[in-house]
Formats: sequence, C-alpha cells, structure tokens
Amino acid sequence: MNMNRLKQLRRAKGYTQIKMQMLTGIDQSDYSKLENEIRYMTFEQCKRLAVALDTSMDYLAGLTDEPRPYPRKPSY
Repeated sequence: MNMNRLKQLRRAKGYTQIKMQMLTGIDQSDYSKLENEIRYMTFEQCKRLAVALDTSMDYLAGLTDEPRPYPRKPSY
C-alpha cells in the first residue's frame, strides 16, 4: 500500500491525524503507524479511510492513479 498517498490526501484536505481519528475511529497512534508504513491497514480501515478522504480503496492501495472515488451506494 502506498502510505504517501494517505498522507498527501490527508494534508490536501487540511486534516490532522486527530481529525482522521474522529472521522474514521482509527486511533491517532495507529493512524500514524499506517502513514509511516510501520503497520498495514485492514480492509475495514482502508474502507473507512477511503470514505473519509473521498477516494477509492484502489487508490489507497496503489492499484490506480485515479484519486476520484467510484460512485457509491447511498447510505441509509
């Protein structure tokens, strides 16, 4: 996974790691480890991060260079 993308997206949105914790429920210290490639994200974490950063899981995983998210189902 490309954690530089994670950091770049977060900074582009003007979010702090604490803001990411509030948006995703991922503890700030765990989030920091994800950004610094000390730890790999789980599927659920990747999903939460993609939603919070308005991108796709494929982009976070480095499978595409297109940062725009896919169309999402409405949440009820």
